[in-house]
Amino acid sequence: MPERPKSIRLRPTDVLRVGSAGVRTRPLRAFLSAMGIAIGIGAMLAVVGISTSSRAELDRTLAKLGTNLLTVAPGSTLHGEDAKLPKEATAMIGRIAPVESAAATGQTGANVYRNDHVPTGQTGSIAVLAASPDLPRTVGANLRAGSWLTPATATYPGVVLGSRAAQRLDLPSPGVRVWLGKQWFAVVGILEPVPLAPELDSAALAGWDAAATYLGFDGHPTTVYTRVAEPQVTAVRAVLAATANPQAPHEVAISRPSDALAAKQATDTTLTALLLGLGGVALLVGGVGVANTMIITVLERRAEIGLRRALGATRGHIRTQFLAESLLLSAIGGAGGILLGITATSIYATVRNWPTILPAWATVGGLAATLIIGALAGLYPAIRASHLPPAQTLASS
Repeated sequence: MPERPKSIRLRPTDVLRVGSAGVRTRPLRAFLSAMGIAIGIGAMLAVVGISTSSRAELDRTLAKLGTNLLTVAPGSTLHGEDAKLPKEATAMIGRIAPVESAAATGQTGANVYRNDHVPTGQTGSIAVLAASPDLPRTVGANLRAGSWLTPATATYPGVVLGSRAAQRLDLPSPGVRVWLGKQWFAVVGILEPVPLAPELDSAALAGWDAAATYLGFDGHPTTVYTRVAEPQVTAVRAVLAATANPQAPHEVAISRPSDALAAKQATDTTLTALLLGLGGVALLVGGVGVANTMIITVLERRAEIGLRRALGATRGHIRTQFLAESLLLSAIGGAGGILLGITATSIYATVRNWPTILPAWATVGGLAATLIIGALAGLYPAIRASHLPPAQTLASS
């Protein structure tokens, strides 16, 4: 019996050469197919990178501001009416051993206007609050311009504006007067935004004694900001209500501003999941584009397939060739998508002054996804190419 010819095995370099032939001979089609993959991977990586950078910025902000700030506010009575904190609430809270500082604000009921000619109803939603002297230190507030209320200005008609309040009053700098409580108050300072107490951004803050003297403030705090030693936050939180209002602790509401920031981050995470889903759809569309390109390539290159089969190429060789071409297209798209995602993340994070972070798992996962998409997209065309009869393809050409 004649000896059966040995099957020729393709080396990796041969696979790469025959697989890249279709890419080299049809560069525009290859570019457009790879672009679909690149857009999908780039979108997914950009979403992950921007979300991770945002989380890193939040962690950096909380590390700077601290998660040990608690707020005490009046709740409701058993009859559903608005409760009040005792006038001594701030002082009593300050006596708790782990409390590092306690400062309060109180609603005055007054309104502030740019001048005395502004109609009464145009308040700009600016709250006028009485403020304790150590409020900035407790809530981590910084001044954009001017100074905080000193022992002198805290007893006279002087006011510090929050960042949004200053914008609404069109006051870029202190040194002017505003019409507050039907009299003139001097603007002595303007605050930067306060992340852990955003309600202060839309407030005009007068001294505690000045508010009582000129605005009829009753002396009851409406919010007590409490900075606590970090290890004792839970313990202090448990006794704050009873300390602030011993007669009616059930009428006291306790909150932790950093929890609100964490809740906001959870909302951002939900949005990130949605955007990742959209990126996945884009990646799927890119995979369909690659599959379509490979099917058309098989139809166009039937003569080549028939000639290679006639020269001794096996079905396995043909399958390997077209599968390698599909994987190569996807790998090119994946590499472009990774560069696109890194660039988008870097630009966005730099503009927002965030740390630029792109997790390694996202990059590796993106590349793995492209290869899986490429393998699935090229599987059917590769099998179809390998089953084309050599004689028929050569005759039809």
